[in-house]
Amino acid sequence: MKHFSSFFVELTSEMQTQTLLSELQELDAKYAFQNYGSRLPVSLVRGEGVRLFDEDGKQYLDFLGGIAVVTLGHNHPKVTAAIVKQANEILHVSNFFYIEPQVKLAAKLSQIAENAHGGNWRTFFCNSGAEANEAAIKIARRLAFDKGDFERVEIVTLKSSFHGRTLGALAATGQPKYQQGFGPLPLGFIHSEFNDIEDLRKNVSSKTAAVMFEPILGEAGILPLSDEFIVAAREICDENGALLIIDEVQSGCGRTGKFFSHEYQGVVPDIIPMAKGLANGVPIGAVIAKAEIAAHLTPGTHGTTFGGNFLAAAAGLATVEALYEENLMENAAEVGSYFAAQLEKWSEETGIVSEIRARGLMIGVSLNVPKAIELRNAAMKNGLIFNAVGDSITRFLPPLILTKNEVDAGMEILRASWEEIQ
Repeated sequence: MKHFSSFFVELTSEMQTQTLLSELQELDAKYAFQNYGSRLPVSLVRGEGVRLFDEDGKQYLDFLGGIAVVTLGHNHPKVTAAIVKQANEILHVSNFFYIEPQVKLAAKLSQIAENAHGGNWRTFFCNSGAEANEAAIKIARRLAFDKGDFERVEIVTLKSSFHGRTLGALAATGQPKYQQGFGPLPLGFIHSEFNDIEDLRKNVSSKTAAVMFEPILGEAGILPLSDEFIVAAREICDENGALLIIDEVQSGCGRTGKFFSHEYQGVVPDIIPMAKGLANGVPIGAVIAKAEIAAHLTPGTHGTTFGGNFLAAAAGLATVEALYEENLMENAAEVGSYFAAQLEKWSEETGIVSEIRARGLMIGVSLNVPKAIELRNAAMKNGLIFNAVGDSITRFLPPLILTKNEVDAGMEILRASWEEIQ
């Protein structure tokens, strides 16, 4: 067996003769799980605002935002300062103790919910959107259990939905392609038709613990539920004694122009899972729930080692504060409308767009030709990063600091890239 120190010296020497990208590709192929498939062939080493830079200094406009994660843009000074300060003080003690940024962030998020919806709200922290959705499901079932309603265990979600890849969240997800090969999945999940009020009414009963949905289905290609459906879902839940869980993991944190996307419908959910953009890139998840519902997670019923740790909570607190201080929700609404209008002009010029779905800076574009992946790849080579959802849908989730000038620059690259692939 080769001595580890010798191996490390050889490996380090080998790295120095390679480009960073080729080095990472080789190590990834040899040592990493290959569940992400062929990654995009670029190694990004630095970010500033809406711009990313690779090892050669090439600049890219980031219209993906880490999949709706980088709310404030890259290297935001307030968040960076909060992370550095916290790392220099203390990183972890466990939830046996009071953690200052965690408690302050819980207060901030609960107060945001109270201002939006009235009443008293509480917040629990975890590490991801999947964990937040798992916790929401547990709360709904635990509440029914505590009331002695032992048959009320069903969770009704929607076809085409995505709630995460852990087993409970995967069972809630309404896309069989993600579930294949991972059975048996947890029982008690019903998938109702997307945007179909009558089908939802048919599937909700006295056995329903909760109805759970994304107000805008992100992984399906930015598919918004109708206002009528969301309002009706609240009514159907009330008629049947079920909770309403609105999954704001991707659509929350101001991305649509309001802190919660469901504020547009004036609906009050019972539980709100969040994650992604909450800490500008530091892993975090949160569950915001009405206080009387949160009370059913009593000591010992749920917990997490790392949830709400010093670093994540400090980054989250700085992110939420900056979101309000810099009026970024208003910017998301204004610049998002401008972006959608420019996409409409491009559609008129080319005739390749069948539909544009936009709310704030959460934008999906359906193409009438299967060239979304080809367009994404060409655009990346030309300095614009966005996402392709399958062959025919492009998805834009840029930082909320995006300006109209940056939209114009991105559209110029998009137009040129489309011309290249003709």
